[in-house]
Amino acid sequence: MKLDYDMHYGTFICRPNRFIAHVNISGAEAVCHVPNTGRLKELLYPGAEVAVSYHASSNRKTKYELRMVKKKGSWVSIDSQLPNALAVEAISAGTISELKGYGAINREIIYNSSRFDLQLIGKDICFVEVKGVTLELDGWSYFPDAPTQRGRKHIDELICAAQSGHRAVLLFVVQIEYAKGFSPNALMDPAFAQKVREAAQAGVEVLAYRCSVSPYEVKITEKIPVKI
Repeated sequence: MKLDYDMHYGTFICRPNRFIAHVNISGAEAVCHVPNTGRLKELLYPGAEVAVSYHASSNRKTKYELRMVKKKGSWVSIDSQLPNALAVEAISAGTISELKGYGAINREIIYNSSRFDLQLIGKDICFVEVKGVTLELDGWSYFPDAPTQRGRKHIDELICAAQSGHRAVLLFVVQIEYAKGFSPNALMDPAFAQKVREAAQAGVEVLAYRCSVSPYEVKITEKIPVKI
């Protein structure tokens, strides 16, 4: 996905709350919105190199949006709104081989008491829940980076869909181009990791695909191993 933002570069100063970060841009301190409510502690530390987009709209509380952080010489996308769009693009292009052959892609579909990110219609009906991954340790990626009761609820609904005869997929979009594989973060959220295992046993397909990441383009590129 091409990014046409007015991108600027700076260094991270601090994050007074989960929605706001202060960034040094060319010697001036700028207040930026953080489009990710995760902890991001391994990424957002004083002096970390960041990429922010500038928005002149008067309707915004801040003029800047924190988009990427550099780690190990590579950019990591932290925009939590991006993975769903990346998934749609990749499915449409046939990049995700397991999800080829569907003629229609619907977004934000209500199922029972939950809302799935994607509904694919073709040879069958397939519900897809997309999770964006930004946490990496020793080349391996993990989700979540903070306990997520909402994430467990989504998996329960995927299990229900699978048990009702639908195809159900849990797709982890790893926004780290050097990630070698993916696992649920059992140390941070053991209940979520257990729920992923239950889902796999119930017939939910668990997939992880990593992305290439630059300030000008982010796209899903290839499948990586999943260990649950």
